[in-house]
Amino acid sequence: MLLFENSQIIFIILLAIIAFLYGSVGHGGATGYLALMAIFNFSPIFMKPTALLLNIIVASIAFIQFWRAGFFNKKLFYPFAIASIPASFFGGLIEVDTLFYKKILAVFLILAIVKMLPLTKKKTAQLKKLPLGLGIIIGLSIGFFSGLIGIGGGIILSPIILIFNWGKVKEAAAVSALFIWVNSLAGISGQFIKGFELTSNIFIMIATVIIASFLGSYLGSKKINSKNLNYFLSLVLFIASIKLFLI
Repeated sequence: MLLFENSQIIFIILLAIIAFLYGSVGHGGATGYLALMAIFNFSPIFMKPTALLLNIIVASIAFIQFWRAGFFNKKLFYPFAIASIPASFFGGLIEVDTLFYKKILAVFLILAIVKMLPLTKKKTAQLKKLPLGLGIIIGLSIGFFSGLIGIGGGIILSPIILIFNWGKVKEAAAVSALFIWVNSLAGISGQFIKGFELTSNIFIMIATVIIASFLGSYLGSKKINSKNLNYFLSLVLFIASIKLFLI
């Protein structure tokens, strides 16, 4: 799909903002990319594989930054990842009806909005240990839906970690970044087996998210607090979710 010149410029600017914001909190940004592509009328044929590919790039950059800053907790990561990887691969193999896909995506965008907005107070109690069995069940569930609709799952995993007090904010960001990376890779592998198409603007999009996510994840792992900017991102997700519900 080729965008008109003015629309393409606006799209790339918004894409850069989304990659920066998601990168700053250790996320790949698939929900944001999918929302943006929905607003700009991309075909669902392109949306899922494009979002997964951009997710792989941004999540890898984000993870490296948070890992280098010392926030990665491998004991918190493995229970979720054990089952999520094969589940995401299987989800990526499934072809979903276009109308049904849009409705599922709209629901996940609403969940992303809830995560982005500061609706709950931060927990300050002592951290709890993640039960292995529960971690596997959560990873399995998130992984399947991640592969099915083309997200990495971090937008769901990170609030779960914080709600149950299994890790601190930046630990959740680091774990979510790697979780997103492995799930996105598994999901796009499933897509690769059955075949997929990418938008003709993919190289411009890749260059944009590399630059923006590097800056966002670098600052996010150090000092930046993107809480206020999240309101803008939430607005983008909200507009896209309404559009998806209506079409």
